[in-house]
Amino acid sequence: MKASQFFISTLKEAPADAEVASHQLMTRAGLIKKLGAGIYSWMPMGLRVIRKIETIVREEMNHAGAVELLMPVVQPAEFWQETDRWNKMGPELMRVKDRHGRDFVIQPTSEEVVTDIARQELRSYKQLPRNLYHIQTKFRDERRPRFGVMRSREFIMKDAYSFDRDLDAAKISYQAMAKAYRAIFDRFGLRYRAVAADSGAIGGDLSEEFQVIAATGEDAIVYCPSSDYAANMEKAEALAPAGPRPAAAQPMTKTPTPGKATCADVAALLGVPLQNTVKSLVLATDETNEAGEIIRSQVWLLLLRGDHDMNEIKVGKVPGLDAGFRFATLGEIEEHFGCKPGYLGPMGLKKPVKIVADREVAVMADWICGANEPDFHITGVNWGRDLPEPDAVADLRNIVEGDRSPDGKGVLAVERGIEVGHIFVLGTKYSEDMNATFLAEDGKPAFFEMGCYGIGITRLPAAAIEQNHDERGIIWPDAIAPFTVVLCPITPERFPEVKAAAEQLYAQLLAAGVDVILDDRGERPGAMFADWELIGVPHRVTIGDRGLKDGLVEYQHRRDTGATKIALTDILAHLKGRLSL
Repeated sequence: MKASQFFISTLKEAPADAEVASHQLMTRAGLIKKLGAGIYSWMPMGLRVIRKIETIVREEMNHAGAVELLMPVVQPAEFWQETDRWNKMGPELMRVKDRHGRDFVIQPTSEEVVTDIARQELRSYKQLPRNLYHIQTKFRDERRPRFGVMRSREFIMKDAYSFDRDLDAAKISYQAMAKAYRAIFDRFGLRYRAVAADSGAIGGDLSEEFQVIAATGEDAIVYCPSSDYAANMEKAEALAPAGPRPAAAQPMTKTPTPGKATCADVAALLGVPLQNTVKSLVLATDETNEAGEIIRSQVWLLLLRGDHDMNEIKVGKVPGLDAGFRFATLGEIEEHFGCKPGYLGPMGLKKPVKIVADREVAVMADWICGANEPDFHITGVNWGRDLPEPDAVADLRNIVEGDRSPDGKGVLAVERGIEVGHIFVLGTKYSEDMNATFLAEDGKPAFFEMGCYGIGITRLPAAAIEQNHDERGIIWPDAIAPFTVVLCPITPERFPEVKAAAEQLYAQLLAAGVDVILDDRGERPGAMFADWELIGVPHRVTIGDRGLKDGLVEYQHRRDTGATKIALTDILAHLKGRLSL
């Protein structure tokens, strides 16, 4: 490709609404152009990145035995009503009507449609296993789209769905996809982690997220540097401290703490470590009648160490809280504790509550909590001596750096990541809702065991940029760069030998299968270099009159601080070596 024939549109300044580096640089480099809130046109430079990502995904999915099809963006509402997602998804699901007043959705995902295909086409266990995938536009009506294509309303996703005869077979399909995903992300050339993830309401242990490592990532990733353990924050287990609970060593004392309503303030006032304090979180569960009216509520008190944060996903798995919970109202808190938040604790309750202690709190001694009286806390609290053992003990908290790894092979570290892929076993959720069955070996109908495997195609470029950029612009990995090599002749209109050398090298690279662009726009060197550094093409060859007199050109990788002089006769071999051709 020659630059004069391509569409290059770079900007010196990023738009005011661009909050993160990827949004700023994608706009400035001319990869995307905003059309509306969370809706972007992919310009020619950006589309080349998308097509390279799609090619890698297709090759590895096909290699793993998946079969590509294409399902529609607009889907009849009746399928979504079968699974009740028509009601459950809420305003994120874009609902539209056709001219006849019939309801449709602009699909955010395709479980319903692919399950309908399976129930019509896959009639026997002899047709299984089967994995169908497509790369298609999706739409989710985000309340607040932000961060450019990182959280846009319209996006492209690869979603695949496996169908198996039983759970054991579904696990085999899952492992095939886990292997394919690792091959895909290895080829992208990005630093990533595959982390164990929570399966949500679907349940089960087979669920992994693929996270591109980036300091600006929204997700916290927990991993053990000395082992293969990795999980997202929602899934990562916080182990109970080793050893028995220490014996009580302090008397229980009601202590004045005027105006100190947080654990940190109390610890500072009393001159003790924050780890000696216990925070109180008050939740409630509701029992409803057939009309959906609340007939009774149960108040729960969760106790966590003062320096720990509650993990709502883990709390949602505690028996009694697993059907759904909410934070208690101020009225409920005052009714049960006789006090406003800030000085709450498990002692001297006005009404009984269910007490759940985090694993850490369950083995603490001589701890500090609220006295259920304004401006007072209780010090030296001990289980057994001062209050009964908790109703339940559970892992309720987020991991912090230095916690023991669940695999027993070291301590945990935390880094940030951007989720770009997720694979998990669906089970029979959709096949049961849509009565999708096949004839099993015993001649009886059975529900398909399904798996779901997604990759955010248009999210990946943004994630790659968040991981790979500097003050000059983007730094693409070779595999997904819009062009792999750029040739920059200096004033070729004045020096025919420069133009000829550039054209000859251009032809040689094309013949070798290199994705190369020749900048023949006649731009000044400074402006030309600035464009390609902003766009992020990884390999640049500069051809100038002075160098050619000595038979030399200049090579510079996008990460290099300076150029290297290389003989014109050697540059093709040098590039082939760098590109592993």
